[in-house]
Amino acid sequence: MLTSVNETLDIDLLILPETNLILIASVIEPLRGANRISGAELYRWRLFTPDGSPAETTSLIPVPACSSFRPTSETAPLFVLGSYNWRRSATQALKMQLSQTARHRSMVAGVESGTWLLAEASLLDNVSAAVHWEDFDDFALAYPQVRAVRDRYVIDGKRITTAGSLPTVDLMLDIIRRRQGYSLALEVSRLFIYEPASTQSAAELSPSTAGLRMRDPRVAQAIRLMEDHIEQPLVLTRLARRVGVSARHLQALFQESIGAPPHVHYLALRLNAARRKVIETKASFAEIADATGFNSASAFSRSYRASFSESPSGTRRRLRRRITAAAEQT
Repeated sequence: MLTSVNETLDIDLLILPETNLILIASVIEPLRGANRISGAELYRWRLFTPDGSPAETTSLIPVPACSSFRPTSETAPLFVLGSYNWRRSATQALKMQLSQTARHRSMVAGVESGTWLLAEASLLDNVSAAVHWEDFDDFALAYPQVRAVRDRYVIDGKRITTAGSLPTVDLMLDIIRRRQGYSLALEVSRLFIYEPASTQSAAELSPSTAGLRMRDPRVAQAIRLMEDHIEQPLVLTRLARRVGVSARHLQALFQESIGAPPHVHYLALRLNAARRKVIETKASFAEIADATGFNSASAFSRSYRASFSESPSGTRRRLRRRITAAAEQT
């Protein structure tokens, strides 16, 4: 599931009654964003409920389901989502269904209270699991065979667990990063601004820092400088000097804050800016290369292909085919 591929990944969601709407969106919306930004169907999803009825969300907005959940030899990753009163759904039949289908699934994920149901079905024995902070002590006491940890999410072999809706967004961005690379994950993260207002004002948020929780203001400052110097990139030493730290210290701050070194993040910003120009303008590739800090069109094309698994001309051809096909259907 997490290997670097551009083939379509199908994901099944089992939604328990009284699940928060934002929890469902936290799984689906990053995938939708990845599809839209890439212009390709990288991800598809199907929604199931225990009885096939529309999912009853806590916001009283029903979410249609494909059908009732039944164990099959399906290998697609399965995400089990739950928020409140998960025990009402934890019937012996459902636990058996989960145990049966888990034998075939490439991954089984417990999202928020879905973690409890997986533990109840003995699917988390001897693995590490993330638990919502409010429930941590109760969970650890109820399931001593599970290694409860205070992380936002955990990937342990074929099991994934998350501690809530925003940690689930983090997880989905991580999945996108592992499959399609840092550049696409960064661009998807820009769709979601969920930084607490107390730590950064609206004026301080930029498109490049939106969706990234900055642990150090110097990292946020460096990223804003990167964004301001896309056409003529700053070398690391100059960037660090502008921020007031050494180059080595800035590298360490980036790794700690966003899990990537400065040069990787900077290149992703430039490539994402370039891809928007490839998609949204008719500019030549030489012009795009010049506008995004590449020495030549060939150097730009090599970096673009390495990041997005297709050439800039390939992107334009693929989008033209989509437009033509859509026009023929109308």
